[in-house]
Amino acid sequence: MAKTKLLFITHEMSPFLELTKISEITRQLPQAMQDKGLEIRILMPRFGNINERRNRLHEVIRLSGMNIIIDENDNPLIIKVASIPAARMQVYFLDNEEYFQRKQVFRDNGNKFYADNDERTIFFCKGALETVKKLGWSPDVVHCHGWMSSLVPVYLKTTYKDDPTFKNAKVVYSAYNNCFTEKLSADFPKKAIMNGMTAEHTEAFNACDNDALHIGAISYSDAVVFGDAEVSAEVLKFVKSSQKPVLQYESTSDYENYYNLYEEIANEELVSLA
Repeated sequence: MAKTKLLFITHEMSPFLELTKISEITRQLPQAMQDKGLEIRILMPRFGNINERRNRLHEVIRLSGMNIIIDENDNPLIIKVASIPAARMQVYFLDNEEYFQRKQVFRDNGNKFYADNDERTIFFCKGALETVKKLGWSPDVVHCHGWMSSLVPVYLKTTYKDDPTFKNAKVVYSAYNNCFTEKLSADFPKKAIMNGMTAEHTEAFNACDNDALHIGAISYSDAVVFGDAEVSAEVLKFVKSSQKPVLQYESTSDYENYYNLYEEIANEELVSLA
């Protein structure tokens, strides 16, 4: 039987970038799944405070050179890779000078939320899917962690739904609590629209806040994971009404339930794990 192929998309991962507990989960979970025999790929942004020399990042020439279009502007995509020798895992980094070459991640020196965090999110989500296409690797399950990956589910269910790389992929989204309190640019939903999409597809994102990004992602996901013990009441209410399979928050690092979830949705045996 072929190995289940599992793609992780996240904005942070230990040891490269440690902002919240997401970095710990995205470090431990892929290794736990690889130890169980799943085939793993991991993608994250190459933020400017990730030390290339210390982490031994190097460019993957065959994957670089694409342009990601946002608001009719071409944005070059550079792909770099690093290894975690202890885990025998590779991590692919998406880089762009304008969007990611800053010493801070989401806020400037004065703690002001970057005005272009909306475009950085769009670039990352589009770039991640185009990178996987170029890898020639078809995931069975795509697990998105946190708000910066929130457009991936809608893209997979619309623009990429008939793409040979993704047409059989199931999507899992992990929602975390109060990742940011600001709002993205008001035209984020409009900018996010790709070929094969209409404004209706991004309507759930219209409030442009943390809850809206979670709800937009969950709308197009096949299953939901609560990454925190508490999530907002609005997100919780939406998840309950959606009747999607749910994996509740676990404080332990026993990832058996994740493995069961991946295997079940990969085999289309969708049952609630709540």
